[in-house]
Amino acid sequence: MAREMENTKYDCLRLDNQLCFPLYACAKEVVRQYRKPLEQLNLTYTQYVVMMVLWEKGSMTEGELGRTIFLDSGTLTPLLKRLEKQGYISRKRSEDNERKLLVSLTEEGKALKESALCVPADMSGCINLPEEELKTLKYLLDKVLKQF
Repeated sequence: MAREMENTKYDCLRLDNQLCFPLYACAKEVVRQYRKPLEQLNLTYTQYVVMMVLWEKGSMTEGELGRTIFLDSGTLTPLLKRLEKQGYISRKRSEDNERKLLVSLTEEGKALKESALCVPADMSGCINLPEEELKTLKYLLDKVLKQF
């Protein structure tokens, strides 16, 4: 009886009772699947996410970009420096507020969008679920993200 109670007491520490672990493991594995198609673009997954935001929204401040993709400046700044070194983006101080750094696509960065069109097609099917379940998963993940 005491052993049963002890197991119950520690059930909250069992890996298979955690929600965070399958989220983490799935995210890691999906990102790993992106490695091959993104190699041809010379981008990491996180750089690809930055480029998608800039292709969609155009120029924005580093702070706005970080909030959009849930990255702090300590992670985002080195990533942006690498993209700038590759010639895909430019970073310059805002004329209105020197504390703000404006991130913009270069012509080379804009042109990369055409090459990136193959990535979604290459990645379709990397999560083997019926379309309705994929839509539900996306809906639930978006709903959770809105809480942060």
